[in-house]
Parts: sequence; structure tokens; C-alpha cells
Amino acid sequence: MNAAALVVAIGFAGMGVAALVRPALIWAPFGAEPTTPEARNEVRAVYGGFGIALAVLLLLSDDATAGVRDGVLLAVAVALFGMAAGRLVGAFLEPRALLSWPGFFLGVEIGMGALTLLAR
Repeated sequence: MNAAALVVAIGFAGMGVAALVRPALIWAPFGAEPTTPEARNEVRAVYGGFGIALAVLLLLSDDATAGVRDGVLLAVAVALFGMAAGRLVGAFLEPRALLSWPGFFLGVEIGMGALTLLAR
């Protein structure tokens, strides 16, 4: 498997497993805590299920035809850049947010998106 795609898959798998096992861990850096079953379910679905699904997709696409693999890598990169774009909109509305964890994750999302494109 392409090393760049493997790094991105491991990142998504780590996020996914953490969200499924300890939902509060995902929101803790942002000063929030999923205190209700509904909130924990949301974290498990959006961060856990999505992360695991993308990790599996990246791993399985390694054996796919070049066109399918490129499509998967492009879709994952677009998803990461979409997250980064959402953070930039948030930063426009609330600039101080980028001085803490959201700024760190903005860099992670841009870096992982670029890494995913390099894997093509």
C-alpha cells in the first residue's frame, strides 16, 4: 500500500476507534462533553463510524483498479479539505478559535488532504 494513504488510513482509524470507545475524548479539546446518550451516539456515528469507514475504504482501495483508487483518494482528500474549509469559515466568524485546538486540526486536515492527493 502507498505509505501516504496508509498514514491517512491510520489517522482515520485512530479517530474512529477513539470515538467509538470514548466519545468524550473527541470533544474534550474543544471544551465540550457529550453528556447525554444522544450526544455520545452522535460522536460515535460522525467521528467513529465515518473514521472507520474511510480507513477501511482507503485500505480496500489499494487492491482496486487505478481509476477506483484515484476516485477514493480524491473523495477522501475533498472530505478533509471540506473540514478545513468549515474551520476557515468558523475562523472568519470567530478568529480566536484558531489559536487553540481548531487551529491545530486545521493544519492536520490540510496536511492529511495534501498527503492523500500525493498518494494518487
